[in-house]
Amino acid sequence: MSSIATAKRIVVKVGTSTLTHKSGHINIRLMEGLVKVLADIQNSGRELVLVSSGAIGVGVGKLGLRERPRDIPGKQAAAAVGQCELMYLYDRYFSEYNHTVGQILLTRYSLDDPESRRNVHNTFETLLEMGAIPIVNENDTVATDEIRVGDNDTLSAIVAKIIGADALVILTDIDGLYSADPARDPSAVLVTEVAEIDDRLMETASGAGSSRGTGGMVTKLAAGRIALEAGADMYIVSGRDPNILYDLMEGKAVGTHFIAKKG
Repeated sequence: MSSIATAKRIVVKVGTSTLTHKSGHINIRLMEGLVKVLADIQNSGRELVLVSSGAIGVGVGKLGLRERPRDIPGKQAAAAVGQCELMYLYDRYFSEYNHTVGQILLTRYSLDDPESRRNVHNTFETLLEMGAIPIVNENDTVATDEIRVGDNDTLSAIVAKIIGADALVILTDIDGLYSADPARDPSAVLVTEVAEIDDRLMETASGAGSSRGTGGMVTKLAAGRIALEAGADMYIVSGRDPNILYDLMEGKAVGTHFIAKKG
């Protein structure tokens, strides 16, 4: 049985390409379904932290832009608009299930500076003690290249390390890690378990993901290295149907399980 079946503290990351339509607008049905499942999992006695991408993508759609801005000011403006919409929806949907959410926006400085990192840790711990669900994103509104984490896969793994999470779940638009790129190689098969993320495995991954997001399998494997070193198992599963999280929490074999060495 998967160790997540007994995990107490779990970080769940959802990507832009999973959370939005190709237009950039929020996939309402998926978001509502995801919130319902996460609220139910929280009700079971687990502690959840949600790392949610989508601010820039949602901002692009909200502003009616034809494509994602490439310049820093354009990205910051889109993030400022999109983050408001994103948190409004999360707060609205979680409230329907009597759950309170708290927004945490981070930059690399707040994670690298020892005092700021302690403050971040304390904020997470207090929110979790109060029964709230922290919703995390990079602070794209003020972030520049010098202080950016860069992608929310990495950010979610760092958060998992900071709070001592038992598991990290990355919801994405594919079923997990494949032996090769399934879009190019029809013989590619799903890898169900990974005991070590070595250089050879990194070479099987390719660059960035969709035009709406910033990550790809490379960033997920890099995140896996951080999580596994911190003692947290990582799971990459399809986010197309949030109900898959029930199967995962029951210990069923879904997606790819990256196994941390305990002790």
